[in-house]
Amino acid sequence: MQKRKFIPFSEVKHQKAIVVDSAHPNGVLLSHWRGTPTPEAIQDDTSAAIVLNALRLNLPELGVANVTANHFDIDGFVGVWALLNPELALENEELLRQMAIIGDFRELDLNHPLAGEALKLVCWINAKERALFYKPFEADTMEEKEAAQCVQKFNYFLREFGTVLGNPDWEKGAWEDEVASVLLGYRDVYKPDTMLTRYPEIGLVIVETPHPVHYYALFSRTQGFDIVLSCYQGNKYELEYKYTTWVDIASRPTLPRISMAPLAARLNELENSGRRWTFDAITETGPLLRLQGEDLTRTEAYESPTEREIYTSSIPVQVLKEQVVSFFDASYKGIERKYKWTWKEVKELNSGSGK
Repeated sequence: MQKRKFIPFSEVKHQKAIVVDSAHPNGVLLSHWRGTPTPEAIQDDTSAAIVLNALRLNLPELGVANVTANHFDIDGFVGVWALLNPELALENEELLRQMAIIGDFRELDLNHPLAGEALKLVCWINAKERALFYKPFEADTMEEKEAAQCVQKFNYFLREFGTVLGNPDWEKGAWEDEVASVLLGYRDVYKPDTMLTRYPEIGLVIVETPHPVHYYALFSRTQGFDIVLSCYQGNKYELEYKYTTWVDIASRPTLPRISMAPLAARLNELENSGRRWTFDAITETGPLLRLQGEDLTRTEAYESPTEREIYTSSIPVQVLKEQVVSFFDASYKGIERKYKWTWKEVKELNSGSGK
């Protein structure tokens, strides 16, 4: 197989490279980013899965010596590592696929026989990333931005990952706390006091559970849905578009993102707690609508709900749920699901709606 090396993203303009989970005009793109020209034969939901499909088929386009990405996350890292270690990657193909799903879409499914091992590896990466480098999106506020900063992360994890893959328990001290938090939350969202209401026609699932849990636990019950309304005790709420609508997923058609500006305006008419409902732009990776949402940095918004304060609303839960459902029912009227929405199409649908 082709011997490859990782190069910083800035070097792609000077030398052709396989570009993973990113885009560049001088690259062979293996990415689920919206609008990237992924060959039909290797299309998949995550970029790592696209890479693994390409390796499995031994695509001729893979005959490039350089590999890169413009950011570090688990999906992108798995794809880069797989290209540099193709034989070992194909031996561990299903485990790596699970890592990418958990890391990117936060959809943990402990019914999968390899999900437990994948979770350990994902949490090991999370822990080491925070301890040794910087949190996701923190580079936004640094002088040197993510495309340059992430090289140090790639260099470390490309060197160390093979050892931990072979024996995750060797690094148990790094991952055990987060794994425990995930498993406790997973248990909680499957208890009788957690209620789910699904609205498949609008891609919405309402999760009513006593308290916030880790994202990997919360989204474990949202597979196949793209909008999650979390309702916690004490009239605490968050509404979120999942990352599944930021990328091109291949497993199912989706509806486009709709600006939550009109919904926020309506909730502010009803809210008398003294706080205001705010919303993220539809181009954010996981747009949130919540009370005092503008107070969150991108790093804080990316963290699990357990890591941020969620404020008490004056709106009763039944009223809140009715407002959310009626908003999306009206917004999606006449819009059909499809594959590969373009950002141009999404923005045109939202023109005049606020943000």
